[in-house]
Amino acid sequence: MMDVTDCGGVILTAFHSFTIHGDEQKHRADNRKAQYQRRGVSPCAAERCVSRDSMEDYWSEMKSIEEERQGAAEEQTERSSMDEAELEEAWLQEAGLSTLVTGTQSDGPAEALLSTLTHSQAAMVKKRLDNYTQTLRKRNKQPTRHVRDVFSTPDASSELTPPVSPNGRIALKLPQWNSPKVPADSSSSETILLSLDVPYSEAARAHRRDRECQDCRRICKEDRDLPRFQIVRPRQGLTRVSDLSSEDIKKISCISLIELTTFYDFLGIEMKRSRVVRSKARDSGIFGVPLNTLLENDQKKYPGSRVPLVFKKLLSKLEQTGLQTEGILRVPGSAARVKHLRQELELKFYEDRFDWDQVRQNDAAGLLKMFIRELPYPLLTTQHLPAFTAAQSISSLKHQIQALHLLIMLLPEANRDTLKALLEFLRKVVAYEEKNRMSLWNVSMIVAPNLFTFRGKNVKQEEMLSAVASAQLVRILITHQDLLWTVPCFLISHVRKMNEAAAGKKTPTSEKSKRRLLKRWNMEKERERSEVTDLHDGVIRVHAPLHAKVSMAIQLNAEMKARDIMARFDVENGHSIRRQRQHLFETGGNIGERCLDPDAHLLDVYRVNPHCEWVLKSRAT
Repeated sequence: MMDVTDCGGVILTAFHSFTIHGDEQKHRADNRKAQYQRRGVSPCAAERCVSRDSMEDYWSEMKSIEEERQGAAEEQTERSSMDEAELEEAWLQEAGLSTLVTGTQSDGPAEALLSTLTHSQAAMVKKRLDNYTQTLRKRNKQPTRHVRDVFSTPDASSELTPPVSPNGRIALKLPQWNSPKVPADSSSSETILLSLDVPYSEAARAHRRDRECQDCRRICKEDRDLPRFQIVRPRQGLTRVSDLSSEDIKKISCISLIELTTFYDFLGIEMKRSRVVRSKARDSGIFGVPLNTLLENDQKKYPGSRVPLVFKKLLSKLEQTGLQTEGILRVPGSAARVKHLRQELELKFYEDRFDWDQVRQNDAAGLLKMFIRELPYPLLTTQHLPAFTAAQSISSLKHQIQALHLLIMLLPEANRDTLKALLEFLRKVVAYEEKNRMSLWNVSMIVAPNLFTFRGKNVKQEEMLSAVASAQLVRILITHQDLLWTVPCFLISHVRKMNEAAAGKKTPTSEKSKRRLLKRWNMEKERERSEVTDLHDGVIRVHAPLHAKVSMAIQLNAEMKARDIMARFDVENGHSIRRQRQHLFETGGNIGERCLDPDAHLLDVYRVNPHCEWVLKSRAT
């Protein structure tokens, strides 16, 4: 059994059961050696990193997938190419900048987003818009808006300049990114501190200056003991994806796409994108149904569901009975029995008539992998799957993690929540390695072909070999999932600035809207008068509707944390009945809603969002 710390971000190679003869064998060996050298990896070290057993796991899984495809109906998807204009238009739309393509003069979200970009991010948007414009000209089409109408720059080859708004009325105000204070022991070779305060693209600019990146020098792939990554904890507290409102998460996704593209550009990686033309997907049933459709159906019965019920049930079944089963995920169940159980699930699951006692551990594992593979849209999404795969070519493990971090922020909510549920289960499988004989590499090798399955009838061998390399990405996703689901502070700062910019542009458009706005303003003023009106700087009022004492004015100091407020309400209310754990939220101001980390320093939060409301309540489930 190999140790999970034997290797780092390596290039994985495939073990083949067939014999390669003569010149072909030498040619493949030379190609593999050149691939290692391009990434600064010793071929010998890389070969040591993957055991023969692990490779057999991978190819066994690929064989099962191929056999399943041969017996299945014709694929419902076909891959089609996108010309450059379509690529750039799709990119701009996903980045929340569709008005740059449509030509709509607006003071809406696109304006607010443009006003928060760094010089590097703004240059990337300009580059994509310029490419879109030039491609349309080659087609003899007149672009809706020229790039000069959006970005004013005296010389395209000169130093990067900030953009102005499309209508020329908003001057760009760039945020100031300050370097974080790093603890004195940050030079430890065992722990690498990861700052979430500064955009990753800004830290990677050394690549553009033709200088060796400090991060690439510090993390060597041949180290036997991989470094641990520790987040530099911000004073405003860590923020998980689930801590933010859906509206703010959508803005996070737009900013993440721009930041990831800028980051990849500095690293010399092309941001590829795929478009898939599909026939109509199923709108009922379980297997082969889009995640969003499954959740819509589930939420009719269980409001608030974030992960498909059948997926959660399969994970629960495996956790209850399969974590200590030797070879779980690796040893397949009976093909005939799995096929029968699938039919039973389709017919009886939503009628609560399905008998889960008949499902064996290996059957449940087979159904779980089948569910992932048969999603009509990949769990990692069609458009971003190439970007996930491209992350494997990054030489620095730290940069790999940063790329995956931004990609997780990019995923749609349903995909991100389902992926998180899967990774949490896989971490539990690895934790029982002594019992189930499934190491981190074993699990990664088996899961990779299911997450990175290429669509279409003819899967080229080159594509399968690149899928082998994706096992390294699965390994990172499992190992660093807590870090990857933490929202970087620089993205939250973008959202705050976007919300401030958008709020500054909101004006009533009708008499009815004006009256409604005035009424709401009067109600807020009346509420303030009914409460303590002598609040001064550094004093907040916390509302706790589920407590006996529903409101409390609190003087903040430099060391007061969110957990102190929660404890104070407990004391003031004599530990009154609380059916659910209460959390402190900042609501409104320049954020939709954020559940505060218990260790968040409230004075720091108050300074960046002085106009928010403070509410003690339960988290939404």
